[in-house]
Amino acid sequence: LTDPQGVLVDLYVPRKCAATNRLITSKDHASVQISIADVDANGRATNTSTTFALCGQVRSQGESDDSL
Repeated sequence: LTDPQGVLVDLYVPRKCAATNRLITSKDHASVQISIADVDANGRATNTSTTFALCGQVRSQGESDDSL
């Protein structure tokens, strides 16, 4: 939900699992969010990062390393 200025005003915005594309609910306490730094051609970290959210089901099956 946004206000007239276009600012997001929702109290809770659910995340989606990067592997299964399912919503990660607020009760999924086994879920993780991993931020990986982007690198340039020389291998140096830039100021940006890529974020992956993984749900608890993927982690419990041991598939989270394959999903990244």
